[in-house]
Amino acid sequence: MLSRIFVKFVKDESGATAIEYGLIAALVSVAAIAALTSLGGSLTNIFTVVDNALTTAATSAASSSTSP
Repeated sequence: MLSRIFVKFVKDESGATAIEYGLIAALVSVAAIAALTSLGGSLTNIFTVVDNALTTAATSAASSSTSP
């Protein structure tokens, strides 16, 4: 009886599939975090340039609209 339960347990591969999917999800998460971390500095620079351009445009528009 105990040997049949053990053999059935050894042949059951459903848990292995779940573990494989978990490992793949963890690997994808680590890759995404690494990619976003490396792009973080670039994105900060891009948003700084856009912020400066919008601030300059808003200042120019405000000063030209108040002139007679």
